[in-house]
Amino acid sequence: MPGGRLTQQERQQIAVGLADDLAYAEIARRLDRPTSTITREVMRNGGPAAYRAELAHRATERRAHRRRQPAPRGTQAPEQAHGRDAEAVREYEETFTTLFTQQGLPTMTARVLASLYTTDAGSLTASELVQRLQVSPASISKAVAFLESQGLIRRERDERRRERYVVDDDVMYQSTIAGARANALLAETARQGVAILGHGTPAAARLENIARFVDFVSESIARAADQAREILHTKPEPTPGDPT
Repeated sequence: MPGGRLTQQERQQIAVGLADDLAYAEIARRLDRPTSTITREVMRNGGPAAYRAELAHRATERRAHRRRQPAPRGTQAPEQAHGRDAEAVREYEETFTTLFTQQGLPTMTARVLASLYTTDAGSLTASELVQRLQVSPASISKAVAFLESQGLIRRERDERRRERYVVDDDVMYQSTIAGARANALLAETARQGVAILGHGTPAAARLENIARFVDFVSESIARAADQAREILHTKPEPTPGDPT
């Protein structure tokens, strides 16, 4: 199985495979590459609908060039814990960032969220994010404010009274519930239009169908979130005589 970075010709073959609606596994098989390599390549370069071989190749060359540049003194990233491959972690964070941007997050906001997702503590201070991402404090502040407004992170103070930005199980639950509530508001607004546009008209029927669909999905999401929180994130009660 060949190793090393993807060549420009391989990227062109990936683009052809995507255009032919081939699965990542099939493209990987044809290139004699791991499926994970193809998945990361596509997701970090716009996703299957926006992947362009030439653009992907140039972006990879730019990333490689940046990594060859010596970092300013005092700004080196800390060594990876648990014996992790620093390059693999960096590539994974780029993949996560691309996924978030495809879902509508601004690039800097996506980078902050990816950093929080992939740190062991699940929390970082503003200064830690500045050092980690090599950006200005103002950029971090703006990204954090947006993430907090969407319920994707929360703030808390640590023992040194520093403000930390946290992403954990409860944050994900609250964000999911907030999304379900937003959808419920959409359903309510759609139903208001039914009376305005006239019952029985095509437009009113469309809005009513939208409201019914969104209601069903929102209720299902909220119910599933409650069940997941109860089942997955509640510690079991210790049994009598259990030393733990």
